[in-house]
Amino acid sequence: MTKKSKIDHYTDKEALDFHISNKSGKIEVNSSKPLISKRDLSLAYSPGVAAPVKEISKDSSKAYDYTSKGNLVAVISNGSAILGLGNLGSLASKPVMEGKAVLFKRFADIDSIDIEIDNQNADEIISTIKNIAGTFGGINLEDIAAPDCFIIEQKLKEILDIPVFHDDQHGTAIITTAALINALDISKKKINEVKIVVNGAGASAIACTNLFKKIGVKNENVIMCDRKGVIYKGRGQVDQFKSAHAVETKLRTLEQAMKDADVFLGLSAKDVVNREMIKSMAKNPIVFACANPDPEIKPEIINEVRDDVIIATGRSDYPNQVNNLIGFPYIFRGALDVRAKIINDEMKVAAANAIALLAREDVPDEVVTAYGGERPKYGKQYIIPSTFDPRLVRRIPSAVAEAAIKSGVARKKIENLENYKDQLAARLDPSMSLMQGINANVKKSPKRVVFAEGEDENMLKAAIEFGKNKLGTPLVIGNEKRVRETLKNIGLDENFKIEIVNSTNKDKREKYTKYLYQKLQRTGQLERDVDRLVRNDRIAFGSSMIACKDADAMVTGNIRHYAASIEKLKHVCDARKGEPIFGMTMMVFKGRTVLVADTNVEDFPSSERLVAISKSCVRVSKLFGFDPKVAFLSHSTFGKPISRNTKHVRDAIEILRTDKVDFDFDGEMQPDVALNPIYQEIYPFSKIVGRANILIMPALHSAAISTKLMKSFGGAKLIGPLLIGLDLPIEVAPLRSSTSDILNLASIAAYSADVIDYEKN
Repeated sequence: MTKKSKIDHYTDKEALDFHISNKSGKIEVNSSKPLISKRDLSLAYSPGVAAPVKEISKDSSKAYDYTSKGNLVAVISNGSAILGLGNLGSLASKPVMEGKAVLFKRFADIDSIDIEIDNQNADEIISTIKNIAGTFGGINLEDIAAPDCFIIEQKLKEILDIPVFHDDQHGTAIITTAALINALDISKKKINEVKIVVNGAGASAIACTNLFKKIGVKNENVIMCDRKGVIYKGRGQVDQFKSAHAVETKLRTLEQAMKDADVFLGLSAKDVVNREMIKSMAKNPIVFACANPDPEIKPEIINEVRDDVIIATGRSDYPNQVNNLIGFPYIFRGALDVRAKIINDEMKVAAANAIALLAREDVPDEVVTAYGGERPKYGKQYIIPSTFDPRLVRRIPSAVAEAAIKSGVARKKIENLENYKDQLAARLDPSMSLMQGINANVKKSPKRVVFAEGEDENMLKAAIEFGKNKLGTPLVIGNEKRVRETLKNIGLDENFKIEIVNSTNKDKREKYTKYLYQKLQRTGQLERDVDRLVRNDRIAFGSSMIACKDADAMVTGNIRHYAASIEKLKHVCDARKGEPIFGMTMMVFKGRTVLVADTNVEDFPSSERLVAISKSCVRVSKLFGFDPKVAFLSHSTFGKPISRNTKHVRDAIEILRTDKVDFDFDGEMQPDVALNPIYQEIYPFSKIVGRANILIMPALHSAAISTKLMKSFGGAKLIGPLLIGLDLPIEVAPLRSSTSDILNLASIAAYSADVIDYEKN
C-alpha cells in the first residue's frame, strides 16, 4: 500500500490510529439480554439455557427462535483477492471483513462476524464452511480469487440450506443490472436488441453478464473480453466459466468489439478504453467504467468526445456510483427475514428491479441534503439511488423476501408486506446520515473556516481533513514553527500546505484591535488592553476574523473547558436577537436521534428561558430536516409527583400554550415516557409521549449528566454540543474532542454560515 492514496483523505498513520484506538479492530460482541442479577445469569446460562437446548435438539428450526442464528451472517475470506491488493493472506483480510461486518450492522441491522480461513484449497475451504455453517443464517463470501470463488459458492449452495452469496460477484451484478435497466429506459433502447461489450472476465464481470442475460439480454449480443482480447468460440486456454460466454464472432480486440456497441461494461483496469473507442459506439451509448480506483476511461474524457453518453463508475466523486452498499445488506435482510434456503436468481432480479424503480421516484429530503441541496431527478446523471436513501431498507428487503416466497425458497411467510416494510424502516434512522447531508451542502458553498487551536493534534487533523474533503479552506491559528512540528507528529511532511494565521500579521492585528476597541470601549477596556487580547487570545483573534469578514466560521475549544471558551467568546460575540445562548447536543442511540438542551451554558434556567430554548431548538431542528416534537423533561410526569423544583418546567409549558406555537410539545414528563412508545397506551392524549426528538432539560446539570452517561455507558454517539444563539457561526468543541467530533463541528459552523442570516441580528 502506498503512503498516501490519491483518492483517500487521510494518511496511513491516521488509518492505523483509527483501527487501534479504544478497542483494537472495529467489532465487538454485546449481550442482547440484561445480565444484571443472579437470576439473569441463571436464565442466560446454567440452568436456564437447558430449556432452549432441548427444544433445538427436537426441532433444529427452533434455533432461529432461541438463538441469534436468524440475524447472523458470517463474512468469510481466504485473503486471495483483497480489494485491489491481491493475495496477501487470510489474516491480512481481517480488517476488510470486519469492515463488511460493520456495514451489515449499520445499514441493515444484521449481526455479522468475520471468519478468515488460512487455506488456498477450494475443497478444504468448502469443508470448513460446511462444518460451521449451522451457526449462521447466511454466508457472505468476500475477496476470494476466481475461479475458486465460483467453485466454492456453487458447491456450498448445493450442500447448505442457508443463503451463500459472493458479494464481489452478485452484489456488483445486482447494482449494475439496476443501472442498466434505467440506462436503457432513458436511452430508449430495448434490452433484447442492445449489443453489450464486457471488458474483464473475473468474478464480478461474469456475474454481471449472467444477470444481464437473466433480464433479457441475448447471449449472442454480448461480447466478453479478457486481457487476451475477445472470448470467442474456439479460442484456446479458456476456462469453463469464460467459455460459457464465448460467441461465434470474427471480432478479436476490444477496439473492434466497441464499434457500434450500445453498452460498455468495464470491470478490468484503468485507461484501457480510449476516445476513439467511445466515438465508435452507437448513438446514445451506455458506459459503465467500474474499475477501481481509476476507471477504464474517465467520465470527463468521455464528455469531451460526445454528449449523449450515460456514464456510471465505481467512484463516489462521479455521478451514478455502482456501489455494492446499495445491495448486500438489504438483500441479506430480506433473505434472513423469510429464512431463505438460497439467494436465487429471482431474488437478485427482484433486488435489481427494486433499486432501479426507486431511482425513478421523487427523492426524499434526506437525499436532497446528501446531494448538496439539489433535488436529483431521474435521468442521465441519476440512474442509481443514493446509498443514504432511507427508502432502501424498505424497498429492497421486501422485494427480495417476496421473491423468495414466490420462488419457493422461503421457510417463513410474511403475511403483510406493508407491515413488514414499516418494521424494516423502524430498524434504521435516516438522521444517521445527517452529517453526510450537511457536508454535501457545505461542499456546494465552501467556506473559510478557522480552527483556533492549530497546534493541537486533533484540531490540526480536523483542519486537514476539512480541506482534503473539499468542505472549504481551513485556517489554523498558531505559531508556525509549532504547527509544523505537529504536522510531523501526525505523520505529514512539515511543509504540508495549510494556511497558518496568527497575530504576527500587523495589518490584521491592527484591524481587529480597532474593531474590538469600538465594541468594548464602553466596558472599561483600554485600547492597549484590547491589543493585548488580540495578540494573546486565539479565540478573540479568530472571532474577530469572522466579524471582519476575513473568515466565514470557526471551531474552537478542545484544549480548555467549555465554559472558559464561552467566556472568551463573549468579548467578541453577542447573542442573536431574540435568542438565548445555549448548548444543544445531538444524541444518536440505537438508530434514533434526539436533540438535548441546555447541555452547556446556564445552570438553572427560568421558565422564560426554557421557552426561548425550545423555540430555538425547533428552528435548528428544521434546518437539519427534523419534524420537531418537544418534550419538557422532569422527574415527574404530568404533575405526578408534584415538586417545587420543577415548577419552572410546568410554567414554561403554560407560556407556550399561551403563545400558540406551531410545533408539538408536551410535559412535564420523565425521559422514558418521552422516548418509549410503550407509554403511548397509558397517555393516549399526548402527541409527544414516545415520539419526542427534542428534550428540554430542567437544568444544565441534568442535561450534561444525562448525555455524558449515555456516551460513556450507553454507547450513544454525541454530536456537539452545538452552540446555539451566538451572533457569529462559531462552534465550541468540548475538552479533548476527537478529530471526527471537531470536523463535525467545523462542518456545522460552515453550514450555519450558509443557512443563517447573521446580518439580521
